[in-house]
Amino acid sequence: MLAVLIGPGLWVKTVMNRYARPEDRYPQTGREVARQLLDANGLSRVKVEETNAGDHYDPIEKVVRLLPQHLGSGSLAAVTIAAHEVGHAVQDARNYPPLKWRTRLVRWLGPMEKIGAGILMSTPLVLALTRHPLAGLLTFAGGMLALGSGVVIHLVTLPTEFDASFKRAMPMLESESVLYRSDARHARKLLRAAAMTYVSASLMSLLNIARWWAILRR
Repeated sequence: MLAVLIGPGLWVKTVMNRYARPEDRYPQTGREVARQLLDANGLSRVKVEETNAGDHYDPIEKVVRLLPQHLGSGSLAAVTIAAHEVGHAVQDARNYPPLKWRTRLVRWLGPMEKIGAGILMSTPLVLALTRHPLAGLLTFAGGMLALGSGVVIHLVTLPTEFDASFKRAMPMLESESVLYRSDARHARKLLRAAAMTYVSASLMSLLNIARWWAILRR
């Protein structure tokens, strides 16, 4: 069971690390590829910035944000991940409905995971103060529901991720002649890994719920 939950995450990391070298495989860096693809789609106002919070596109600020190892590297991983995030920017510009839904869900449910963890931590205290099992049970159930919001967000995200990878990023990489022909199949594997990041995150959310269940059963 544990292997099922952590396996996808390990696979994603393995794929990303495999294609992170050499860093000079391409003459362009991730930043430059992102800029080229954004401009080619008429998105010159969308910025490209560095982040330490994971590669992502911010639909509120209209910014493609890349990790340092992707922003300044010319590896296959860097240029492919840059294209994937530009894919989200194109979705935003084209008013792609699933991206809009995901953005709303993140804003509404995003804070709920932290709230859920806080509620679960308070369960033993509620039991001690009220001495009533029902109060503890209700607190526990509320915490679990709030914590489970992360699973919902990640699962709803999947169609958006696969669209960004295979209907946006891959066609852009090919039409703009960014990739070496021999790298196309490897880029597809990277784009699949980029999308599967959210499957991994969803499973890790389930693992976190299981961990809390084990703690509170003691």
